[in-house]
Amino acid sequence: MTDPHPDTLETAVVAGGCFWCTEAIFRRVAGVADVVSGYTGGHVDNPGYKAVCTGTTGHAEAVRIRFDPAVITYGDILDLFFATHDPTQLNRQGHDVGPQYRSAIFPQTPAQEAEARAAIARAQKDWAAPVVTTIEPAGPFFEAEAEHHGYFDRVGDRNPYCTAVIAPKVRKFLKTHADRLKPELTSPGGG
Repeated sequence: MTDPHPDTLETAVVAGGCFWCTEAIFRRVAGVADVVSGYTGGHVDNPGYKAVCTGTTGHAEAVRIRFDPAVITYGDILDLFFATHDPTQLNRQGHDVGPQYRSAIFPQTPAQEAEARAAIARAQKDWAAPVVTTIEPAGPFFEAEAEHHGYFDRVGDRNPYCTAVIAPKVRKFLKTHADRLKPELTSPGGG
């Protein structure tokens, strides 16, 4: 695949619990140019990790995904989002608890908002409990501190959280969504 021109890329912003997990998945998806961890949906300018972790800033740990719509659609991005976290847990993902870990979509356009509603309806068919993912207005996206970018790929098995939580999610994704992997991950020796 040739690299898309930056002007042809679209942006998706989603929150599915710990941003390390969500970033680790989408960094492996074909058509995704880049993924950045950060904070959005709150009422404080330039929040930091420690402040967001208190649950008082209103922000969610989120990722901003820039993708090539000629390779993967916004709807596909959302379907992968729903397949790689539990959208039925209110303000939590596993042991991560608080509004900063909520499941949320932040559409960047009216068309994305319509697709977000359709994706929630599609996802509901896969879950016995109600999907509680919110659709929230797009607002400022504040990039997380540098140490959070590419965290799983840099730290991996040196962090118990990565070993216990993120690694199993990534392995499951690689197995169940092999058709969505970047070409370098599907070649011999890729991974």
